[in-house]
Order: sequence, then structure tokens, then C-alpha cells
Amino acid sequence: MENNELIKEVTAKAQTWLTDGYDAETQSAVRRMLEAEDKTELIESFYKDLEFGTGGLRGIMGAGSNRMNIYTVGAATQGLANYLKEAFADLPEISVAVGHDVRNNSRKFAEIVADIFSANGIKVYLFDSFRPTPELSYAIRKLGCQSGVNITASHNPKEYNGYKAYWNDGAQIIAPHDVNIINHVNRIKDVRDIKFEGDKSKIQIIGEEIDNQYLDAVHTLSLDPEVIKRQSDLKIVYTPIHGTGVKLIPESLMKWGFTNIIHVPEQDIPSGDFPTVDSPNPENPPAMAMAIAKAKEVGADLVVASDPDADRIGCVIRDNDGEYQLINGNQIVMILLNYIMLRNRELGRLQGNEYVVKTIVTTETIKAIAENNGIKMYDCYTGFKWIAAVIRELETKDRYLGGGEESYGFLAEDFCRDKDSVSAISLMAEICAWAKDRGMDFNQMLQEIYLKNGYSHEEGISVVRPGKTGADEIQQMMVNFRANPPKEIGGSKLTCIKDYSNLTCTDAATGDISKLDFPTTSNVLQYFTEDGTKVSIRPSGTEPKIKFYIEVHDKMADAADYARCNADAAAKIARIKKELGI
Repeated sequence: MENNELIKEVTAKAQTWLTDGYDAETQSAVRRMLEAEDKTELIESFYKDLEFGTGGLRGIMGAGSNRMNIYTVGAATQGLANYLKEAFADLPEISVAVGHDVRNNSRKFAEIVADIFSANGIKVYLFDSFRPTPELSYAIRKLGCQSGVNITASHNPKEYNGYKAYWNDGAQIIAPHDVNIINHVNRIKDVRDIKFEGDKSKIQIIGEEIDNQYLDAVHTLSLDPEVIKRQSDLKIVYTPIHGTGVKLIPESLMKWGFTNIIHVPEQDIPSGDFPTVDSPNPENPPAMAMAIAKAKEVGADLVVASDPDADRIGCVIRDNDGEYQLINGNQIVMILLNYIMLRNRELGRLQGNEYVVKTIVTTETIKAIAENNGIKMYDCYTGFKWIAAVIRELETKDRYLGGGEESYGFLAEDFCRDKDSVSAISLMAEICAWAKDRGMDFNQMLQEIYLKNGYSHEEGISVVRPGKTGADEIQQMMVNFRANPPKEIGGSKLTCIKDYSNLTCTDAATGDISKLDFPTTSNVLQYFTEDGTKVSIRPSGTEPKIKFYIEVHDKMADAADYARCNADAAAKIARIKKELGI
């Protein structure tokens, strides 16, 4: 589309926001964009409507159809309400749970969501203040709700907010419900179709009682309470990075029996401005700097963090030189699943119907760990809604042990259906106590996992391309990678190409094509090589970026070989990045 045509289109769209249905503040912001000589902000705000991605609705806050505001939140909620009344027409009363994080406008958006649901005759359980995302998932199941909404933008920068929609199993919404909701949202052609005037008699405030029930449930996941008694004074530094985790994670650790929880006081302050960090993302070393400084000060055994909505976990351990180092999301999932499988075996709980789940971009070493323990492993798409879909499909047949993804998410339980840092951090502390009780540190335990199951090293690279032009560029990059696959990667020949956009697996040597068994298509491309290297490429579903996941493998001769493996892997990944042009 030519730029003049695009400006004409977004101008017409923006002018519809100057009607009486929109408040004065919104109209003023839109008028300013229309009158500005530079039309960039106008285009970015109106060139498309926010859509459900891997994490639901997410965007920069501001006026416009491509922004998070009371009208986009309102349209999404009205569409969801309309669909719920259609999908559950046989129920005498439909109910939903609504939660939110600490971000700017989160409480405001949550109350608007509650008002709209109630105005549509739907019972609402609204949390009294911010809560971890996994507790919202738990509440949906516990209260027997048909749906739920959490206002959060997870670990995105402070300019963002988001809207996660959940179904009656406590999982984020997938097909066909996501498409059906969007269809209902698209039928709302006028802001006056949104019922903003709430029915307070339909809104019930919830809080402490659900907190206690949820924490009791999380405590049932402990696999070695005796080792915690022996290591109760383990030095644990924890930071919520200004987020919701401060509400429940220290309390969970204490409930499990840990008595020496060391805070980072400046980051215990809930704030949507995230004043001590540029980005509240525990996978980024700068976000963990204050916690690491505290760990050095007190000689901590473990450093853990949660992101703003407390569904993701960050973890820092000491390396061979005693320095504190951030471990990646793949390693977090490996450590947690390895422990859960091991302890279940030691406790005699394995009956042969257990399984674990990972996403397709998460390390293949988890498959090796599962196979070595005689446990089934399932692959699924990126996003915890897909792990939840596997749990839902198997919940009456097999026993879920745990599941995770490379993006620092893990779920140890099935009473919740979204990634959960409350349980993950509690388990990680238990694992640290378990290792220390055996005279090992976390780094030695990680090396032991690699010795038994093969060494792997992973790196994720995000190439940011914001806005309309960025979206077009990302689309073209995917076209180019599909049209021009490499013959080899990192010096190893390609063996197959998996393209989830058409669910095909192509043999690189013969050209033979087989079908991939997945529930739907997805814009993901993967290359596999003879030496086990895996490269995955996908546009983000929640941010303006294209993501590359590089995974290389090696064999460790012994623990002393770990440094050599790390150095070789780093060099190989650097070579692959250069080959891919990233």
C-alpha cells in the first residue's frame, strides 16, 4: 500500500474516534495526531486493530485501534461477553474471574472489564488488588468460572499493557474460541455497542481466601520437605522487580519452610514505572543486577526473580569460579523437570503414564532427560496455552509432571493452567536445598545433567522491527528464509526443515515431505542438522520482533570438560548468527 493511501485510510479510521462515544481526553489525543505534520504516530496507532496472539491482547497504551485503552479493552470484553453468552447459553449464570498486575492503568482496565461483564449479566469475581497471573488461572478453576481476564503485559516495557483471556479450564484461549471472540469483537462497529455501565450487584471482590487456598495447593508440590527442614536457613535472594510476585512468593517460600529470604527493598515496591530497571524482564542481566549485588553482599545460595505478573522465573547461580551467573530458560526447565522426574522415581510414584511437555523452540535435551527416565514427552507450540491444551487432552488418561518453555516459564501443577513462578521459585529453592544437602551446588548439578543427557547450549536472538514498516520487513524475512534454506549450518549438513505454516517436514537430502502432527498451523520455521543443531525462526506474537533460537549440542567427557563445551558452543553460535545475518 502506498504511503498516501495508508495515511488516507488511517485518517478516516481515526476520525471515527472524534464522535461523542469517546471521551474528551481520547478525542484530544486523536486530534493532535491528525493535525501533526509527521503522520508516524497516527499510522502506528490506527493502521491495524490489536489482535489475540500467543499472549492475548498486548500493545502500547494510548489512543487508537492499535493501542491499549479503555475502548480496545472495552471492545475485547464486550466481544468476549457476547461469545460467552452464546457458548454457555444453557447455564443459569455465567461467571468470570478478573485480575491485574501492577502496571499503569491495570486497575482501571480491570474495573472496566468487570463493569462490562456485569452489565451483560455475567457474574464477576474481581481481585481486590494486583495478583500473580497464575493465581487468576487457579481462581477460574476453583470458582467454576467459564472464563477470565487478566490485565497484564507480562515482562514488556512500561509503555505496554495487555489483556489475557482465559477459558473455563484456566488456560489462555485457543482456537476455535480465540477466532470466535475476534469475530464477535469485529461485529462491534460502534463504541456505543459496548456496555460500560456496570451492575455492582454482579461484582464480588475476592482476595485473601483465594490466596490461602492457592498457596496451600502450591505447597502440595513439595517433593522433599525433610531436606528443607535440614536446609531451612538456605540464603535465598528474591526480587519481584516491582511486580506482583511480592504479594505471594515470599509467603510461599516461608510456607515451604525456608526462613532466610533476603529481599531487594527498592524492588519490593510495586510500580508500573519499574523505576530501578530499563526493562522488567528477569532474563535480562541488567534487571537482575540489584539482586546479584545483594547476593554478593550476603553470600546467597540462590538468587530468584519473577517478572511483573509473576508467571516467569529468573534464576542466578554460582559458576565454577564462584561468580553469580544468570542461567537461561532452557536450563531452568531442565533443572526443574530433571528434579521432578528423579524425585518421583525415588518416591516410587512413577506408574508408566507420566508425561512432560515442552515447546518446539525449547531445548531437545529435555527429550533426552525424559527418555532416560522412561517418561513421555510432548512438543507443542510456543505459548503456555499450548502446554495447557496438552494437559486438557490428557488429564483423564495420563499424569502431568511438568512443562516449560525457553522463555523462562514453567508449570509444575495441573490445578493451574498457565506458567507459574510462585510454584517454580518454591521448587527451585527446594532443589537448591536438595543439592546442598548432598554436598553439591547448582552448577555441579547442572553439569551432572549434561553428563547424563548430553550437553547443549542455547541462545535466543530478537531482531526488533517496530511499526507497520517493521511488520512488513519481518514478513519478508520469513519469506526469504523459507525460499532460501541453507545447505548447512555451523559446518553441519541440514537434515530436515520443519515448516509449521503448512505442517510439513522436508528431508533435506531427498526432498521427501511428511506431515507434522499439530493442531493448527503457526508461522514457525525450523532447521535441523546432522550434529543436532536446531535453529528456529518465528515472529513474536506479542512484540514487534522476529525471534531466532539457536541450539547446539556436544558431548561432555567429564565435569572438567564443561568449560571447553561452553567455549566451543559460544564460538559455534557466533558463526551461525553470522551465517544467518543476525
